[in-house]
Amino acid sequence: MKRPAILSIFITSLILIGGVTGGYFLHDHYSSVKVLATSSLGHENSEHEKVESPKEKDLKTIIHESQKSVVQLEVTHDDSESVGSGFLYNEYGDVVTNAHVVKGGKRIMVRTANAQQYEGQLIGIGESTDIAVVRVPELAGEQFLEIATDFEAEIGDEVVALGSPLGLQNTVTTGIISGLNREFKIDGYTYSNVYQISAPIAKGNSGGPLIDKQTGLVLALNSAGTEEGSIGFSIPLSDVHKKISAWSEDPVEYTFGSDDNTELPSSEMIIDADQSKYLVNYFFDSLAIRDYVTAYSLLGSKWQTGTPYKKFRGGYIHTIDITKNKISSEPVEDGNKYKVTIIIESLERMKDKSTRTVLYKCNYEVGLENNQPKILSGKAEEIE
Repeated sequence: MKRPAILSIFITSLILIGGVTGGYFLHDHYSSVKVLATSSLGHENSEHEKVESPKEKDLKTIIHESQKSVVQLEVTHDDSESVGSGFLYNEYGDVVTNAHVVKGGKRIMVRTANAQQYEGQLIGIGESTDIAVVRVPELAGEQFLEIATDFEAEIGDEVVALGSPLGLQNTVTTGIISGLNREFKIDGYTYSNVYQISAPIAKGNSGGPLIDKQTGLVLALNSAGTEEGSIGFSIPLSDVHKKISAWSEDPVEYTFGSDDNTELPSSEMIIDADQSKYLVNYFFDSLAIRDYVTAYSLLGSKWQTGTPYKKFRGGYIHTIDITKNKISSEPVEDGNKYKVTIIIESLERMKDKSTRTVLYKCNYEVGLENNQPKILSGKAEEIE
């Protein structure tokens, strides 16, 4: 065979081999690109999916968790007593409230959600701004509410107001922020840049927290209402949280003159019918959201001794939901105690995974133990 022919065949073979190799390379390259594109989307999405947005809590959970940190303030003046609200906001046991709630008070008693009562010490109070801080050493380390320090409100934001209107502790009202930048003066206090809310603020609500319905963070301090009671006004905590923190870090001890003969009330607690019903309601509210620790803490020592926590929790672990129907309270002749009767509907999960609703009539004896209200004993019976 002649050299030109051999050369021609060799060149042709190289072209064929190159074409096959090139085709394979291009196929592999584009296949890789295709896989890479799919993989890129998948991997990038999976990276984003790992960063989950925080779960929004349901309203019932937000209210119950917040109530644990909301307190009622009972303030004794020279010739009168007043009631206000406040909330625990740090680990030191400091309570934020309105200045007008505690101004001029001779004694500040702080009542917690589970009806415990302690004396508070005023450590900071505004002269023209209606805010104050009361320290309760016994509440140090207890659950507190977190403040939204950089919140920018918009009209329509959904909110929850907690407080003690007319002395009714831990009352909840819901609404929206219906106005911004309101300004006015009341009793020497200047209110500027305050929120107008559709949740009404009644006497006793002052000092309670205004909570974001979505996050559970405290947005503002409920401070004033109208005679009609249809709207309220709240001081944004983003405007005053630095002053509040400064009082906590460098507290001022306020002392009141003792040159009068005003007799202060005894710190010995007396329970009444409303408080006994509140304690039982709070017990079932805790069970309904599976907060067994709080529910167990409301029981008296004798009940706890006879029923260890594990056994107590096991008795309610299959309860899905609890609906409270009718509740009543009547005094017991034996000392400062009350018999509380409540009818509940309990939605329960059975062993076969089915559910049933059971109606119970529950009788409890509520009284004081170490000067604290407790559920001393109880019995539940199923209603046919």
